[in-house]
Amino acid sequence: MYFTINSSDFTLMIKEILNIGTCITSVNKYRSIGGFLMKPERKERIVLTNVIETELDILKRHVLVLQTLKQNEPAGIIKLSELTKHPQHMVRYSLRILEQEGLIEPSPQGAVTTDSVSKATPMLKQKLKDMQDTISEIVKELG
Repeated sequence: MYFTINSSDFTLMIKEILNIGTCITSVNKYRSIGGFLMKPERKERIVLTNVIETELDILKRHVLVLQTLKQNEPAGIIKLSELTKHPQHMVRYSLRILEQEGLIEPSPQGAVTTDSVSKATPMLKQKLKDMQDTISEIVKELG
């Protein structure tokens, strides 16, 4: 079985990563089982794309945490976990990465964004567009 993605699906995926409204909609697709909030069933993945799909999921979460923080700053781990519907340990990791990148900083009231966010966002968008071009080339190679 081969995995293919058409350009419209990829465009939707990138928009989901970059658009907080879409991201929030996507994380709200959790299902309730026995009173517990469960993640949806895992998508079928293949070895050739498993690493990049995993990294895209992590990037998506980092962007969601950053965008949620921008709209609700200052905010702590518990508040961000509730707003993003991600477990606290995942939010904590995203905050650590965002802090290492200089995009957020701690404050007594919780994390806040830095001025670097306005510079990093266009760079991230451009890098994702470049990746989209590369993926389009690979899709063409596959026929």
